[in-house]
Amino acid sequence: MGSQPMRIAGIGCRPGTGSGPILDAIAAAGSIDALATIPAREAELRPAAAALRLPLHLVAVTGIATPTQSPRIQSLHGTGSVAEAAAIACGGRLLAPRRTFGPVTIAIAEVP
Repeated sequence: MGSQPMRIAGIGCRPGTGSGPILDAIAAAGSIDALATIPAREAELRPAAAALRLPLHLVAVTGIATPTQSPRIQSLHGTGSVAEAAAIACGGRLLAPRRTFGPVTIAIAEVP
C-alpha cells in the first residue's frame, strides 16, 4: 500500500508581505503539507508556517528551470519564478504554473 504524495507550496512574495496575504494564498491553494521559499523570504513566511503548523523549507533556486519566466525575478534570483523553483527544489513535480494573489505567488508540487 503506497503513501499519498506530499503537496509542497512553493511561495514567492514581495519583501515585507504580511501573514494575511500569505495565508489567503495558501488557503486558496487547497491542502498543503509543507511550504518552501528562498532564504531571503524566511521572515515573511515563518509566521504563516507557524500559524499553520507546517514545515518551512528554505531552498536555493538559482538555475532551476521554471514554466513561468519573469525577467525581473530571473535577474534577481537566477530563476524565472521563485514559487515554482522553490516547489521543484523540494523534489516535486509542478501540478500547474504559479498563481498570483496580490503580492504573493504560489506554485504547488507533489513529492512522491
